[in-house]
Amino acid sequence: MSLNGRKLWEQILAVLRRKDYRPMDKTEIGRELRLKGRERVILRQNLRELERAGEIARIRKNRYVLPTEADLATGKLSIHQAGYGFLTSEELGEPDIFIAAENIGTGMHGDRVVVRISRDAPYGRIKGRREGRVIRILERAHDTIVGTLQRSRNFYYVVPDDPRFVHDIYVSPDRDERVGTSASVGDKVVVRLDAWESRHVNPEGEIVEVIGPASAPGIDMLSIIRKYHLRAEFPKDVLDQAERISERIDVRQLEGREDLRKEFIVTIDPDDARDFDDAIQVEKIKNGWRLGVHIADVAAYVEPESALDREARRRGNSVYLPDRVIPMLPERLSNGVCSLNPGVDRLTHSVFVHFDKNGNAKSARFARSVIRSAHRLTYKQAYAILKSPPRDQLTIRTRCAGS
Repeated sequence: MSLNGRKLWEQILAVLRRKDYRPMDKTEIGRELRLKGRERVILRQNLRELERAGEIARIRKNRYVLPTEADLATGKLSIHQAGYGFLTSEELGEPDIFIAAENIGTGMHGDRVVVRISRDAPYGRIKGRREGRVIRILERAHDTIVGTLQRSRNFYYVVPDDPRFVHDIYVSPDRDERVGTSASVGDKVVVRLDAWESRHVNPEGEIVEVIGPASAPGIDMLSIIRKYHLRAEFPKDVLDQAERISERIDVRQLEGREDLRKEFIVTIDPDDARDFDDAIQVEKIKNGWRLGVHIADVAAYVEPESALDREARRRGNSVYLPDRVIPMLPERLSNGVCSLNPGVDRLTHSVFVHFDKNGNAKSARFARSVIRSAHRLTYKQAYAILKSPPRDQLTIRTRCAGS
C-alpha cells in the first residue's frame, strides 16, 4: 500500500478506534494494516509521532491504545502560584483535572501535557472530581524565563519573576565566565531552559539576554514585556506591507458604505491617547435621541492570511503598559490609516441606536460607513464643555450627548 503521513495516521487511529480492538504492539498493528518492509519502518515513525502528539498512548508490553482507554488526558496545564494546577482537556465538554503540586513534575504554566488520571486520589474522593499526574510534556508554552541573576559561592543562578515557577535556574559552569562579563548579580535576565528531566533537580539554562539592573528606570516594564513574551517589534515583511497601504481612500472602497462625512462626529479619549479607533455622535430627534458609534474598519486594510493578518492574530490585541503601548498593528495603521483622526476620511463600521425620552433603547441598525471626525476631544475637554454654557456647534452637540 502507498503511505503518506496524514493518511497513515488516520489508518492507525481507525484501527485503535474499532469496537473490537484489543491492545496491539507495533508488529501487530503493521500486520493488521498489511504493511511490509520499509512500510513497517514508516509505521514505527508514525507511532512515535502520534504518541508525541498525544493522539495515542503506549501501555505495558509496548502496546498502543487511545489515551482515554489508558486513563490519559491531553491538554493545557494551568498552574496556580500556590503550586497546584489544573489540566484543561482538549476533549470538548470534559471537566478540568486537578493536579497536586507534587504531581506536576517538570510541567510549566501553559505547557501542553499528558496527564494520567487517578480516580481514587484523595482530591477526587473529597471533591468529587478527577485528579491526575503529569507524565509527559508534549510541547512547552515557552522556552525562556525572566528572573534576577544571583550568585552563591560556586555558581550563578536565576530566581524567576513568575511565582508559579518555584525552582531557581542554574547557569551551568561552562557559561559562568560569559555571564560574568555580560551581566551582574541583581540584573534582570532572560534564561533559555535546557532539558529539564526531574522536578527534584533544579533546571539549568543559558542567559540569552541581559535586560539590565533590576532597580534601573524602565527595567520593570522591559521585564514584563519579556516575561509575557510580548512582541515588541514587528517583522520586516509586516512593516513593508503596512508601508504600502495608501493614506487615501480609493473610490472603490466607498462602494456599499453610508457617507457620514458631513455628520458631526467626534472622538473622546484620554489626554495621552495616540490612536483613535472609535467615535460617536448624538442627535436629538423626535421622541428621543439617536446615538451613532463608529469603529475603525481595520479589516478593510488587512487582507486575510497576509503578513499583517498573521502577525495581528499572533498578538491578539494591543497591550497598554504604564509607559508605552505595544500595538496589534504597526503604527502606520494603528496611528495612521485606521485612526479616526479629525479632518480626514476614514472607513468605519457603525451602529445607530434610537433611545426614547426615558433613555430606553428602542431599535438598532448596523452599517458599513465612511466618516470624517470633526474634533478630537479628551475626557477633560468633554467634561469642561458639559459644565459650561453652549457657545458653538461643538459645545452644543457635546452637551446634547450629555443631556
